[in-house]
Amino acid sequence: MNNLSRLLQKIKDNPVIYIDKPSITCLHSFLNGYLSGLIRLGFTQEGSETDGFNEWMQERAKTNVSQSWAGIILFGSGSERTAFYRFFEEFEQFLKQKNDSKIQESEDNLRLSQDLMFPQFDIYNEILNSIKKRPGMYLGSGSVTRLDMLLRGYSLARREVGVPPTEPEREFEGFQSWVQEKYGIKTNQSWSKIILFYSVDEHEALQKFFELFEEYINNNNSEIDTNSVQA
Repeated sequence: MNNLSRLLQKIKDNPVIYIDKPSITCLHSFLNGYLSGLIRLGFTQEGSETDGFNEWMQERAKTNVSQSWAGIILFGSGSERTAFYRFFEEFEQFLKQKNDSKIQESEDNLRLSQDLMFPQFDIYNEILNSIKKRPGMYLGSGSVTRLDMLLRGYSLARREVGVPPTEPEREFEGFQSWVQEKYGIKTNQSWSKIILFYSVDEHEALQKFFELFEEYINNNNSEIDTNSVQA
């Protein structure tokens, strides 16, 4: 069982730890972040277990509509929770078919070039700025929850391969407590849920996130400048 298989089993057993609730949409965004994180770190995805799953689901649903596997499963399930658990049933059948057809590749296909330097991760310029410009391309729709799940998956991928956090990552870690202080509340809810609570919908919450994050960054930079002057 490779890392992705182990991760999926953990998510299935206890989804709350990773994606807050059993939700096919949250799972899809989380896995997108996780897999894109590995790619950005230099890991190849040739022969990945997920290769061909989207096409396989389209064939099973007998549709040519350009839709993600999550969208296809949700459409035929009726609820996020039902679709979440159905995903694991469908994915298991998909893997069985790949094994029976001897298409399954070795775990060695997910590899890292030995002379590769881990790229530095600028969470704003490299990811958030791109999502801000074209949220539909990266998230499927304007959703602060999907953004949160994507970033969680991305961060987990980096931790799993032992990449130390960069300065922008460490700076982002303080955003949670800043949002709590900003709204004057004490809660265990994530920053995305807090912002969503004070917004009309997911789309407005996503826009509000970028406004708040820019304010957060500017405040941090102002504090750094003030400390530099005092020193």
